[in-house]
Amino acid sequence: MAALAAAMADPSRIAILCALMDGRAWTATELSAAAGIAPSTTSGHLTKLLGNGLVRCLSQGRHRYYSLAGQEIAGLLENLMGVSMSAHAAPTPRTPGHLRHARTCYDHLAGELAVRIYDALLAQAWLTSDGLALTAAGRAQLLQMGAQLDPRPRRKACCPCLDWSERRFHLGGDAGAALLRLCLQEGWLTGVPGYREISVTQSGKRALRRLFAIDAD
Repeated sequence: MAALAAAMADPSRIAILCALMDGRAWTATELSAAAGIAPSTTSGHLTKLLGNGLVRCLSQGRHRYYSLAGQEIAGLLENLMGVSMSAHAAPTPRTPGHLRHARTCYDHLAGELAVRIYDALLAQAWLTSDGLALTAAGRAQLLQMGAQLDPRPRRKACCPCLDWSERRFHLGGDAGAALLRLCLQEGWLTGVPGYREISVTQSGKRALRRLFAIDAD
């Protein structure tokens, strides 16, 4: 734990990790620009992060791309953001309104909208009561909607992920990632590459109302 904390205990490395929270793979040059540091120092920071299992590197042709090592690292960063931004006197969120409403948490949806969807999944018995698995009905419904669920995921098929701005759960795991992909592919949600903010389209508002009885306005 001390070694992991030490690897993160640098503003430049934190900036790199936060940039990778959008779920994309970035080059070292892109990360240096995002973190506001010189390219000559970026490699040292990335080496530190790689050595402690926080990021991974993929070589493709002449280029090397970096991404978070996994969803558990994204969850760790989300929790750290919540602790660092919360007031000690009261748990009133300081999160900017546009991010609190809807954002990405690595490869799944987070924020107020994601929490409401999670509550709807529980209410409709698409999830088990502990949120650790899809029910047979839930799996069938997601597949019918067009979600591409991995029959043999290498990570948790489904899990509750604590939302740091709402202090409640949203849907993580393979099911959470599949649901976000579906919403983006159908044009129900839109985002800007490199940013975590998510917007709901008019067709998305209709879909959320139809599927989950949620008023996204």
